Amino acid sequence: MKVLGIETSCDETGVAVYDTAAGGAAGLRAHAVYSQIALHAEYGGVVPELASRDHVRKLLPLIRQTLAEAGLSTRDLDGVAYTAGPGLVGALLVGAGVARSLAWALDVPAIGVHHMEGHLLAPLMEDDPPDAPFVALLVSGGHTQLVAVDAIGVYRLLGETLDDAAGEAFDKTAKLMGLPYPGGPQLAALAQTGTPGVFNFPRPMTTRPGLDFSFSGLKTQVLLAWRGSDQSDATKADIARGFEDAVVDTLAIKCARALDATGCDTLVVAGGVGANTRLREKLRADAQRRGGRVCFPRPALCTDNGAMIAFAGALRLEAGQHGDAAVHVVPRWDMASLPPVAAAV
Repeated sequence: MKVLGIETSCDETGVAVYDTAAGGAAGLRAHAVYSQIALHAEYGGVVPELASRDHVRKLLPLIRQTLAEAGLSTRDLDGVAYTAGPGLVGALLVGAGVARSLAWALDVPAIGVHHMEGHLLAPLMEDDPPDAPFVALLVSGGHTQLVAVDAIGVYRLLGETLDDAAGEAFDKTAKLMGLPYPGGPQLAALAQTGTPGVFNFPRPMTTRPGLDFSFSGLKTQVLLAWRGSDQSDATKADIARGFEDAVVDTLAIKCARALDATGCDTLVVAGGVGANTRLREKLRADAQRRGGRVCFPRPALCTDNGAMIAFAGALRLEAGQHGDAAVHVVPRWDMASLPPVAAAV
């Protein structure tokens, strides 16, 4: 089954084709992402109306480009998948409208995909994918969640952020230190040059039981340290390193707790922060020490992309699931409400 995937939940326009006949990494026939970073940079954040308009301009050309790279035409498609939520409602409607129209014109099924399920399943596109059950750490944009995956489509929320997500904390901390938009990747790059231990920030909510997260207090601690420092380039790098170490350690501690609580030995990490080099190194070392396994998608598939939507949609379409011809989006959507997928991965 050849499935076109469309991602327009926020400020990236993503398109991909996934072929279930090939499976694994070989199944990804082509994918492309257009980022709106330059468009939103002058505002210091995503402007929803501008994001929607840019999706309108870029989506159809990107579909044509991706199909050409895959060596396919629209007539070769067996289904269409699109991000139905959560996300910005205007941006979601652009992708949903195009996907539903294309599916209707081609007389093929279409399905709305949960954005976070797309992230969760992205590592399963790689060779040697993990088998359920496993624990998933989802660290994407406004989400930081620990999820028990009993089977594909059977999810239990173990813990989530009570305020700022890890990605938000990266972006907001970078902004308060004067780093350019988007701040998270800039801060992570700066941390590579910092000296560990010069600034030792608390690991929030790790001294009490539970699997929830909170990063707003950490952000405040960084602000106080920054205002009280000489604000030199070296100090900025040291603060960035101290902040990153605190976030990474916090995530790792909670992941270990979640694995112990569920009795699983496999951890899946997905989402934009999942591309962070130090987080990957830390979790790999922890997995080796525990005798377990940790799985990541390739870095290009950590951020928002059409490939994860095409793959997640293909699994559900193969299981016989699809929607009606109406255009439905769900800006707020509980992943636990999704139906199970009976088909094998």
